[in-house]
Amino acid sequence: MTQHDIQNLPMAKALNLGLRQAMADNNKVLMMGEDIGTLGGVFRITEGLQTEFGTNRVLDTPLAESGIIGAAIGLAMRGYRPVCEIQFDGFIFPGFDQITSQLAKLTNRYLGKQTFPVVIRVPYGGHIGAVEHHQESPEAYFAHSAGLRLVSPSTPHDAYWMIQEAIASNDPVMFFEPKSRYWQKGTVNLSEPGAELHRSVVARTGSDVTIVAHGAMVSMVMRAAEIAEEEGTSIEVIDLRTLSPLDYETILASVRKTGRLVVAQEAPENASVGSQIAATVAEKAFYSLEAPVLRVSGYDTPFPPAKLEAQYLPDADRILEAVDRSLAY
Repeated sequence: MTQHDIQNLPMAKALNLGLRQAMADNNKVLMMGEDIGTLGGVFRITEGLQTEFGTNRVLDTPLAESGIIGAAIGLAMRGYRPVCEIQFDGFIFPGFDQITSQLAKLTNRYLGKQTFPVVIRVPYGGHIGAVEHHQESPEAYFAHSAGLRLVSPSTPHDAYWMIQEAIASNDPVMFFEPKSRYWQKGTVNLSEPGAELHRSVVARTGSDVTIVAHGAMVSMVMRAAEIAEEEGTSIEVIDLRTLSPLDYETILASVRKTGRLVVAQEAPENASVGSQIAATVAEKAFYSLEAPVLRVSGYDTPFPPAKLEAQYLPDADRILEAVDRSLAY
């Protein structure tokens, strides 16, 4: 390992490097999406890739998400590994039928004899001051669909490695990118991948309360944990990384140690990934719990106008209030 293997990068650049490496390693990897070629995408994640790899491998598509996903399914059947970009979270629903009715089911339909290695990149979540369809967290729709894998990095290091692992997977992978983290820098080790794709990690050790989160919410939880430490409360933070399949082994081990669990997410609470975690922990670790599992979520409403996002999205105060309620039980 040399000093060039360790770099301080924003997540956007880490993703760009990861995509570039995947394309260099396998000439069957293709990029598809609206404005991803000449422009480099709305968030510039694919910047420079068309110049380097050509218009046959980095394709600007019409504004038609269903067509993008459908074409990717066909290309996967012919041996390619398409990587689709959805410009914003809320734009994915025109492609929802292709993803859930076709892509998720095809491997099972072919009895495993045909694989569909399609990656769908979805910039998601709030904290950028935009409006509805630009700040939503629709991950639960896809976590609910058997046949899809679903991951979300929270750090530049994970973004660099997880996008390459997703592209190498023979299963379809929904790759949810927390767009508010695109410009946040972090250390990326270009020679050591760390945890494998479908494993959660303990981002901070603690003994009083476990908090699990994913994507951009991980940094918010880490901030809350620092405040709690000043007040004498020890928080263990789990970065989920994978939402389908969920890594219950890591979650349950932590809950059996602390006896308390708070789940934090930007998505609405009803029928969410956080609700699934709460139900499973109550079922499998009931006698280890000292208090009910608590959820801190976005509200069960459409995403509000930008000026109200601070009231909608969970912040450190709402997370700490849940920690206090858990400890007081």
